[in-house]
Amino acid sequence: MAGFWLGEKASIRGYRLVGYDTVGSTNSEALRAAAAGDVGDVWFAALRQTEGRGRRGRGWDTVHGNLAASLLVLPDADPAVAATLGFVAGTALSQALARLLPQGAGRIALKWPNDVVADGAKLAGILLEAQKRNDGRIAIVVGLGVNVVAAPAGLPYPATSLKALGAEVSAEATFAALSEAWVDCYEAWAGGRGIADILRQWRAVAAGIGAPVAVDRGGDIVRGIFESIDEAGRLIVRADGGKRIVITAGDVYFGSTAGALNLGDR
Repeated sequence: MAGFWLGEKASIRGYRLVGYDTVGSTNSEALRAAAAGDVGDVWFAALRQTEGRGRRGRGWDTVHGNLAASLLVLPDADPAVAATLGFVAGTALSQALARLLPQGAGRIALKWPNDVVADGAKLAGILLEAQKRNDGRIAIVVGLGVNVVAAPAGLPYPATSLKALGAEVSAEATFAALSEAWVDCYEAWAGGRGIADILRQWRAVAAGIGAPVAVDRGGDIVRGIFESIDEAGRLIVRADGGKRIVITAGDVYFGSTAGALNLGDR
């Protein structure tokens, strides 16, 4: 099991764990388990993945010693509500990482829709995938990747790692902290009934609220002030003239990076 272990609370709640040294994709393993009829609440964790993926089909391979982890759950909620599990994952992951970092190492924040950043540099990412099973239930795979020992090179945005931030911690210990934080946040979510509380926690550590933002919606750039996220988890941008624009998907940029975007400005 590559040395991985569950947090005490996760173990008590009956979560299971499959660990790997190297795997193609932890999300793919979880989706295969869903197709085979697994009952859920099972983690797949690896020290390295070679065929990982991020949003919009982007690759997400990892160096050995970083963390790739995917959780298969079968929530008793309709697909629209289940989609808010991304905010559960972000809240849990930000809490776990904040506890692992030494004091003063950097501010952990959540960047809409699916990144965890430390002082503006990407530290971790989240990918949700859904699959309808033969029994009619919707399986949700919550994929998470954390730069534990190194950040990928050649990215078009700043990135960092726990090690670079002064945290001498392993991928296995990072996973244990994540599995523990997940239990609290998932139980607070309560099948979607507690989403308001989760979104409150998410907003409390959100990056960029009140600041200028640019959102790339496939080449259509929306600019304005990041006002908040609404009760459905959508990004609210207040554009010039006070118009409020609701964003359901897109890539978000702050600061000088936002100013550099000029594709199809509006």
